[in-house]
Amino acid sequence: MDVFVQTSLSFNNSTFHYAPLIKNNVDKAIQPYYVTDFGALFDGDCQDILPIIKDFSIDTVFADPPFNLNKKYGNKSKDNLIETEYLSWCYKWIDECIRTLKPGGALFIYNLPKWNIMLGAYLINAGLTFRHDIAIDMNNGFPIPGRLYPSHYSLLYFTKGKPKTFRKIRTPIEKCRHCDGDIKDYGGHRKSMNPNGVNLKDIWTDIPPVRHKKFKSKSRKANALSTKLLDRVVELTTNPGDIVLDPFGGSGTTYDVCEKKNRHWIGIEIDFADEIVERLTYKHIQHHNNNDYVE
Repeated sequence: MDVFVQTSLSFNNSTFHYAPLIKNNVDKAIQPYYVTDFGALFDGDCQDILPIIKDFSIDTVFADPPFNLNKKYGNKSKDNLIETEYLSWCYKWIDECIRTLKPGGALFIYNLPKWNIMLGAYLINAGLTFRHDIAIDMNNGFPIPGRLYPSHYSLLYFTKGKPKTFRKIRTPIEKCRHCDGDIKDYGGHRKSMNPNGVNLKDIWTDIPPVRHKKFKSKSRKANALSTKLLDRVVELTTNPGDIVLDPFGGSGTTYDVCEKKNRHWIGIEIDFADEIVERLTYKHIQHHNNNDYVE
């Protein structure tokens, strides 16, 4: 389908229009590689695709860029830049993402703490509002001599001014997996606590790694994100029918979650568009269990 011709798609008995998302003067050769009832996937470099998206058109941006660790992704990706080049590259796509956000829209960046310290400072200088630096507990690395054991990733959460959407999320009260009893006594106030769980914290210790083959693509060997992480991002900052932009599609986790959660999405992927299409078409990659309660 041509996003410049196919301007609307069905959504819960309403119509979602793609045309208002795309600038009128863009090269007509830039067309989506794949379109669903909820979103459009572009096959290419985000630095080329992001500029065609109109200002103030996106509700939430989630970005999981390469970490500049010299990993092998695909033939078009380069993950070994000198530090100043990597940061300049990040600042360029960040500027475009900020431009596309609606007032009050949310921007998430998932990266190593080393990079997110500098990217967070850039976002503050760009005028965005700091909300949280969420620590994602992930004990799957290796000890580094002379340093503390690295065991978390950073998820920056900023908004374009006062957040237009912030939905309260509760996580289940922790139970012992052996006796099913409460792990904490909560200061003796357990009986008066909300039965739907406790308020979501800014340290997420319950995001599972994507290791089992049922949760990941067979043809893309690079690391993938858990659907549980994207569940939270999407539920926290959007409502059904809102638009999520992910400029680094990877294995397509964001788009798969959006399809399940009735959110529209715009996706970009430079190397693995075919793998994402396969995932969205055949629904063979399972989602991690998530017992969050959204008020």
